[in-house]
Amino acid sequence: MNYADIKQYDVANGPGIRVSLFVSGCTRRCEGCFNKEAWDFHYGRPFTQETIQQIIDWLSPSYVRGLTILGGEPFEHENQKGLLSLLRQVRQTYPEKEIWCFSGYLFDEDICGRMCSEWEETKEMLSYLDVLVDGRFVEAQKNANLVFKGSANQRTIMVQESLKSGEIVLWQKPAYGS
Repeated sequence: MNYADIKQYDVANGPGIRVSLFVSGCTRRCEGCFNKEAWDFHYGRPFTQETIQQIIDWLSPSYVRGLTILGGEPFEHENQKGLLSLLRQVRQTYPEKEIWCFSGYLFDEDICGRMCSEWEETKEMLSYLDVLVDGRFVEAQKNANLVFKGSANQRTIMVQESLKSGEIVLWQKPAYGS
């Protein structure tokens, strides 16, 4: 797996200060994508144990709220395989930190409905995620006023709560000051 970029201090892709990993490789190719260069699976740098250790180190300050994974497309099978070691180590080292993920795939139809039965990595990957922003970016539904997503069709899903209940549980932005 390759990655396009890592942001040590990101405030745009989830609540609080986060470390954000942008993986390379995406077959979804949404029109209007903000990160087209990351469609290429070979773009960027190789994702290694040293990369993981850098992310682990950057997550250590108490003011860093969590990790966000986006792309490219984290749920491409090749990327799932590459991300599992990172997710395992982050959960083991920082069980209190949130892990968010952005995907152009739909949680219920694509990820749970198809990928979980096709690839063993998908269920394990989901087990580490707190929040998933799902759905293709749709240029016609672009809205700069949305919180942590680009188009109105996208959903911000509480992953563990949704898996337990069998229904989509949406994340709600906390009230100001919470």
